[in-house]
This record gives sequence, C-alpha cells and structure tokens, in this order.
Amino acid sequence: MDQFELDPGAHRCPGPSTRDIILADGQDVPEALVTEAPKYLGSDDVSYERYYSREIFDLEMKKLWPKVWQWACREEELREPGDYVTYEVGPHSLIVMRGEDNRIRAFYNACLHRGTQLRRPGDSGWTPDLRCPFHGWTWTTEGALKSIPCRWDFPHVEDAAFRLPEAKVGTWGGFVFVNMDENAPPLEDFLGVIPDHMRDGWDMQKRAVYLHVQKELDTNWKAAQEAFLEAYHVYETHSQNLPFAGDANAQYDVFDDHVTRFVHTHGVPSPHYPHAQTEQEIADKMHLPAGTVVPEGRTARSVAAEWRRTNLGAKWGLDLSAYSDSEMLDSIEYHLFPNMCIFPGISLSMVYRFRPIGMDPGRTLFDILFLRPLKDGEEHPDPVAPVRIGAEQSYCDAPGLEGWLGATFDQDTDNLVRQYRGFQSSKKRGETLGNYQESRIRHFHQVLDAYLAR
Repeated sequence: MDQFELDPGAHRCPGPSTRDIILADGQDVPEALVTEAPKYLGSDDVSYERYYSREIFDLEMKKLWPKVWQWACREEELREPGDYVTYEVGPHSLIVMRGEDNRIRAFYNACLHRGTQLRRPGDSGWTPDLRCPFHGWTWTTEGALKSIPCRWDFPHVEDAAFRLPEAKVGTWGGFVFVNMDENAPPLEDFLGVIPDHMRDGWDMQKRAVYLHVQKELDTNWKAAQEAFLEAYHVYETHSQNLPFAGDANAQYDVFDDHVTRFVHTHGVPSPHYPHAQTEQEIADKMHLPAGTVVPEGRTARSVAAEWRRTNLGAKWGLDLSAYSDSEMLDSIEYHLFPNMCIFPGISLSMVYRFRPIGMDPGRTLFDILFLRPLKDGEEHPDPVAPVRIGAEQSYCDAPGLEGWLGATFDQDTDNLVRQYRGFQSSKKRGETLGNYQESRIRHFHQVLDAYLAR
C-alpha cells in the first residue's frame, strides 16, 4: 500500500524501524526496549498562545503544578537528618528535608507567623531546625513548633495547630518527588510503566550523579522540553549526525497519561542520508578514537558499542558486558509528565527537568543530570553542586561536559529563542505537528489540557 493511502497516524519512515535495527544486533535486550505503543491523537494545530499567554501560565500555576508529582531532588542530597533542599516552581516553594526520625518531608516554605520564607530560593545544606529570619519562630526538622520569642504574647497559638504544613512526598529510583495535592494518587500509580521498565540494569537507584548542569533558557518551559521529545529536528539542527544516527525511523510510544518514550538508534545512518557508506566510513564519523577499525563482518554500531563498553567500564571500574549494543549506544528517553525526561541507557544516562523561572512565561530552568552505574555495594557519592550557566552562555562553558555534547546541546537550545519570538509574531496562530514523530508533544498538550480543565 502506498504510504499516502494509510490511515492518519499509521505512516512510518520506509526502511528498517528502530525495533528492526535493535533486533538485528542479534543480542538479548530488555523486553521493554522492543515494546511498541504508538498512538494517533489527531492532527489539529496546537495554539501558539499557550506558550506565552499570562492567563494560561497563571492557570498552570493553580491547576497543574500543585496537582502533579514532580522530581524535587535526589535522595543522596538528604543523607543525614537536617539535610534539606529548597524546591521552587513559579510561586510555589517547598523545603524538602530529612527529619531526626529519618523520614523525608516537604514543608511549605513560609513562616506561620507572618509568612516570611524560612529558606531562600535555591538554598540547600544542613540545619538543626527551621528558624524564621524575621522574628525567630522556630520549627524542628519534623515540622513541630519548637519555640516562639515572647511566647507570653501568643496564648492563642496551639502547638498542634502550628505544625508546618506538608506536601506529599514519594521516592523512586533515588529521586524524591513532591505533590502539593492532598488527594493525589500514590506516586507508584503516577509513574505508570516506568518502575516495571526501569529495573535490573536500568534501575536508577543504582546510578550515581557525576555532573549536574543547569541552563537558563529564554523560552516557555513547555517549548523547551518539546525540543527534546522528538528526533524530527535532527535532520536540520544536528545534520552532522545524519551519517550515523537513525532519526526519521525513530520509535515513539505513548504508554499512558503520564509516560511516553522515544528510542532512536546510533551507529546506523539516517534514512535522510543520501550517500552509500561502508561500515568503516560510518565509524569514522562517530565519536570514536582516531584509527578505530571495523573488522570484516562487523558493523560500526557493534564496534562503537564495544568501545564504549570497554572504555566506560574501565573508567568506572565496572563490567558492562551484560548491556546490549542498544543500551550502550541508543538514545532511549522516557518522559514523565509534566517535566521530567529519563534516559536509562548507559553512555547516554541522563535526566532532564524543565520548570519556569519565577512567574515569567518566557523563562525556563533546564536541569541535566549525568549519571553512571554504581558498582555492587558502592555507596552513593556526595551530591555534586549544580553548574549554572546563563541564557547567553554555551554548554561548552560547563566544566566536565564533553565538547561534542556541549555543542549538541547548544544546537538544541539556540533554536528556542527564535521559536519563542515566532510564536508571538506568526500570522498562522498554531503549530502543525507530525502525526507520529511529534505525537508525544500532542499527547503532552492533551494531558495538560485535562489538568487545566479540572
């Protein structure tokens, strides 16, 4: 059947699919990796206004962010009683803290006397208690009222009624999540297929963070993350990768309301790439040591995976032989609504987070965590301090980030300012999405609309 005679949403790039490529490696892979869950969600335009409208932004602050589970910090940041991290999104601020009873709580960051924030935005560290800097009202690390200066003047304050209010807290994969909705479903329900898919070799609890980069972006938080929900942009934005990156034949999955995924392969050329290549020529264009040889009968993909398996294994002191070529090479990205992307592969083991900066619809903070597998029995190392770079800076300015990867992130984020301006100046008032390759973006907006309509 001709491609254009197919039903809407059924069109796929001619040639081998991501699943075909992974199975052709001839290796055992996690069943989750070759599971397919495409979904056609319609073809209507998505309004540009939703990215810059103050009304929509304010509605998100009332009906989205207080109602969803969102990653606030890592558990190793709260190793000891009194350790805390202050988490902000828009006007909302929580102090996520481990108490003397070893339980993690999330307190609303406001004194119950006259509302002063107990901790500055972005603060983290250790404290024996939570003391207001204005008048000195003090709470324990478990949220109990500890002391009030001039207590004689407050006979109407009952200790039990003046515990610090708490948001819900859940943990998974070494991440601490918070939810400000008292009636929120359990975190386990919100995570959908993620706990089942990310076990064994994909267990994020068994990963250590070795680099944390934060970048300010002059765009809306939704547009920022959407740039990373599809591989359609590789053709133009990352054209240097076309000789060795499958883009148009990437796989897109919609698992449930809160979880979607893409998988796109490395070590095979893009369907767009017009020139025939030998396996050696493909390898020569990848990020491999000069002089890397592809033996007769081998593929560039298998040689690249083997090099990363050996190189990273030696670097981290780990045996990575149990991981398939796909897990060593491919970009495997799960999106957890509303703002978290998780890459459970090995050489591209990352976690993204996108959230508004303050109350400006056009400013976003983009966090990237880079992780490595832990050795058996290895304790999590001390948390790394985030490296923060401004909107005008290059990712190459972040110490510890490989140059080629920093340049790739620059290509991704450099488009975003022009796009955000285009949202507002375009005569055409909405974006036209691909039915398959951009299905995760459409799904995201449909779920967002459901929250805003509640």
